[in-house]
Amino acid sequence: MDEKQKARLFELADLILAISRHLHAAKADAAESWTPLEAAVMRYIDHQPGTTATQAAEATRLISSNFSRALRKLEQKGMVRRETDPDDARRVRLYPTQRAGENLRHLQEAWSSLLEEAVPDAAEAEAVLSTLRHIESQLLTRTSRS
Repeated sequence: MDEKQKARLFELADLILAISRHLHAAKADAAESWTPLEAAVMRYIDHQPGTTATQAAEATRLISSNFSRALRKLEQKGMVRRETDPDDARRVRLYPTQRAGENLRHLQEAWSSLLEEAVPDAAEAEAVLSTLRHIESQLLTRTSRS
């Protein structure tokens, strides 16, 4: 990789982190407070309802003690519920709760309002979304092979 590309990719990561801080600050008043670890776990469970704890821990790249702590906190906040797998009583499935859905709607309102002025053009927003989805997909593929 040449130095220009290295600098571009570093700037991309740095900008993603900076934007993330703005989004995190904007949610403070709009939704349930949680840590970045809890947010990572909740995001995965929202996207993959019925996942197992093992699958979610692997996908979020959290060590089991950190994952367990985040999951416990989310359960205490009423955001996640556990259900026994009907096909295997030894396995537990994780699902977002109704409260989590309400929280997600509050986040959607807050974050959409924040970004509305920054990215008013729908085509531009779709291009950014497509790029970020591709990056996430590549990172997930890479980490699943590790």
